[in-house]
Amino acid sequence: MPTTHTDHAGSEPDSPAEEASSGVAVLDRAFAILRAFGQTDDRLSLAELSRRTGLYKSTILRLLAALEHGGFMRKLDDGQYAIGHEPLRLAALYQRSFRVGPVVEPLLETLSRELGETASFYVRQGDMRSVLYRVEPARAVRVSIRVGEEFPVRQGASGKVLLAFTDTQDAQWHDVRERLWAASYGERDPETASASVPVFGAAGECVGALTVSGPKSRLAAAPAMAAALAMLLPLAQKATVALGGAGARYDAAAVRDSLAQFASAAGHDDTAS
Repeated sequence: MPTTHTDHAGSEPDSPAEEASSGVAVLDRAFAILRAFGQTDDRLSLAELSRRTGLYKSTILRLLAALEHGGFMRKLDDGQYAIGHEPLRLAALYQRSFRVGPVVEPLLETLSRELGETASFYVRQGDMRSVLYRVEPARAVRVSIRVGEEFPVRQGASGKVLLAFTDTQDAQWHDVRERLWAASYGERDPETASASVPVFGAAGECVGALTVSGPKSRLAAAPAMAAALAMLLPLAQKATVALGGAGARYDAAAVRDSLAQFASAAGHDDTAS
């Protein structure tokens, strides 16, 4: 459920003059309306928007008019409201700002096709990780995620990778930094397993996490996880080189040794991943 935002007024709605007195407050309330829509919400009524945001209906109606004019919101024939076209344009600009799409998307296609699992590319946004790109396999049982979906950064293989290479002084992630990969077994979703590796830019910065995820019943088995990592690492190296980064770091002895040890193991240790 989106974060509740409560009107500052007491028992009476804000007047237009009062609302106009603070541009920051107006923007904050407009953003609250947009954030009220969850991943599965195609449309919301005025009453539901009011309930989720804590704003008066009169305030919401004034803001909806402005949002609709700017293309951020649209009113449907049944009187409910849906997201407009403008966020889609901004989302495309957001994706392009990373300049990794032309490099990463073909690799995701390869990963998904070869492994038969969902391949995705995550970036860190504060305490969250966002799906920037993803490709899903054509099989019935698969991990299904959406571009733009957000998850806590402290859960999942991609979260570990993003934390390891953005919080570089945190000793907790030393092993991930050494071996250049992380695995997860049912952390965010008890039925899902995942493997992830970092992709670096020209300045050595981590630009995101290349990730494979699938049903735990398939991907958690040691041979399947080892095969995923064996494919992820060279593709991440290829992406890093294409982005001007140092691909040689993927050839380090620590990376090779850790992958060889994992591949030869009969099982896995969740706490080590």
